[in-house]
Amino acid sequence: MKYYLIAGETSGDLHGANLIKALKKEDPEAEFHIVGGDQMKEAAGVPVLIHTSEMAFMGFIEVLMNLRSISKNLKKVKEDIQKVQPDCLILIDFPGFNMKIAEFAKKIGIPVNYYISPKIWAWNQKRVYKIKKVVDHMFCILPFEVKFYKEFRYDVDYVGNPLLDAISAYKFQPDFREKNGLDKSPIIALLPGSRKMEIEHLLPEMVDLYNRFPAHQLVIAGAPNIDLSLYQRYIGDYPIPIIFDQTYDLLNNAEAAVVTSGTATLETALLRVPQVVVYKANPISVMIARQVIKVQFISLVNLINNYLSVIELIQKDCTTSNIADELGLLISNPEHRASVLENYDVLMEKMGTPGASEKTAKLIVEYMKAEN
Repeated sequence: MKYYLIAGETSGDLHGANLIKALKKEDPEAEFHIVGGDQMKEAAGVPVLIHTSEMAFMGFIEVLMNLRSISKNLKKVKEDIQKVQPDCLILIDFPGFNMKIAEFAKKIGIPVNYYISPKIWAWNQKRVYKIKKVVDHMFCILPFEVKFYKEFRYDVDYVGNPLLDAISAYKFQPDFREKNGLDKSPIIALLPGSRKMEIEHLLPEMVDLYNRFPAHQLVIAGAPNIDLSLYQRYIGDYPIPIIFDQTYDLLNNAEAAVVTSGTATLETALLRVPQVVVYKANPISVMIARQVIKVQFISLVNLINNYLSVIELIQKDCTTSNIADELGLLISNPEHRASVLENYDVLMEKMGTPGASEKTAKLIVEYMKAEN
């Protein structure tokens, strides 16, 4: 069968790559067409139509500023789908873009599969009615999503979380420190996000932690789609290393972490690294978001546990001083540190076991065979 996969962000690229590998096992004659990043490109062995680095715009104002690029990308993808005529469309998260593609594909008779549900439970829940119209099969990765969709009489498949797959399959480097020129002092990992906007807003607060933790070394996890020069612009004279494509190894060696809200908060928790979750964006975007978002927390760790499991510092609260205070507790207060790790135990119980990619691939192939 011909599969057409679309991911618009770094996390989606990782999950898309693992899904492609699983689809190859279920369907040895699979043919792939992809919109994604380097990991999907490598897994599929074909070029990407559009790279994730050209697509990841986040925030109301940021999206408005890039409407022309988004419109151009939508047109390009629609034309390509029309040309390829895939047997199966697989959309991976990235709802603002992918829901428009789902609507288009449904009109021209291409089955629509959605892997990693849009976070419609967070805001504008009425979008579920559109999903019911244009998405044939929804594969959810968060346990509470099944109950949410059931309230709207929409049957979905819960497949577990693909981050468990990614972490369980990862081969950690025993010589990570030596390979990257890091000394034996404890590490504070800095994860400023995978979008240019996030890095611009958050990295300045993170690098200013340097003088507050003289016994530690700060290390930045570089996003593969971001140029080194952007990080260097904000680091200045601080001797803080930037390490690309080794985030799991960095976290595995870290005593604590400062993490931008997003998928990385969950990865950090699954690797059992105490963290401070941070977020800062365009003030107007945040003001609008606060008016429409219906959830109490922003980090996936807190959302899944449904209580404050890790500290969140958002917008005005996201200052170097506040981050340093919370980090200090995680590093120096054994009881506080133990309490966060206990919260991670609760999270693990809810997350289940690895196998999301395989389960999703198996279900997609079964559904496609049954419906063709």
